[in-house]
Amino acid sequence: MEETAPASWRTVRSGVLRNAAGIGIATGAYALSFGAVATAAGLSVLQTCVLSLAMFTGASQYALVGVLGSGGGSLAAVATAVLLGTRNTFYGLRLASVLGVRGPHKLLAAQLVIDESTAMSLGHDSDRANRLGFWATGAAVYLLWNLGTLVGALGAHALPDPRAVGLDAAAPAAFLALLAPRVRNRSALGVAVLAAAIAMASVPLLLVGGPVLVAALVAIVTGAVAARSSETPLAELGTDGEDA
Repeated sequence: MEETAPASWRTVRSGVLRNAAGIGIATGAYALSFGAVATAAGLSVLQTCVLSLAMFTGASQYALVGVLGSGGGSLAAVATAVLLGTRNTFYGLRLASVLGVRGPHKLLAAQLVIDESTAMSLGHDSDRANRLGFWATGAAVYLLWNLGTLVGALGAHALPDPRAVGLDAAAPAAFLALLAPRVRNRSALGVAVLAAAIAMASVPLLLVGGPVLVAALVAIVTGAVAARSSETPLAELGTDGEDA
């Protein structure tokens, strides 16, 4: 992939940093809801903050406190959170070639592998911009997610129902905004719609996190089949490139 021309890099960098900051702010607002929900589920402010610092994957954190809040045991809560967080493993496999990190930097990069940083690392026209998108978005979200968690946990009594003000919709809306530019043709749109439909249908049948994994598997398999079927086998072509 060709690198962005030096003359235009300042413009590209400004756009990437602006988008990263916007995503961080939106996610930080969402973290207010998590802080409040986690303390309402029985966690202390310290436990809630440590959870965001160490786990740092919003959906898994919500799954964990959701199970605890509904009376489930700690093992069930952890298993549910791990199940939902396995999607980050697939993200990491895809990002390895983009980031090219070595040694201890891998640990830092792994901590920042989330939905938002992954989307921002795959949507640009150069590797340089993709790397900046990953690090800038990951850092912005990490900082503001943890700040939002702290504020939400401390202000839980002042914000008894975060859903009433729509904070629970902030992160999904931001992720859809990041995903939209990747759906550039009918084939990609078809894969996205099929995966979403199957995920919705499997919600009543699977544990929390299961529908997300099913949707990812459907998208991978369907996308691979579609890409393969669009290629014309060499044996079917004549020596001059025309149909035999």
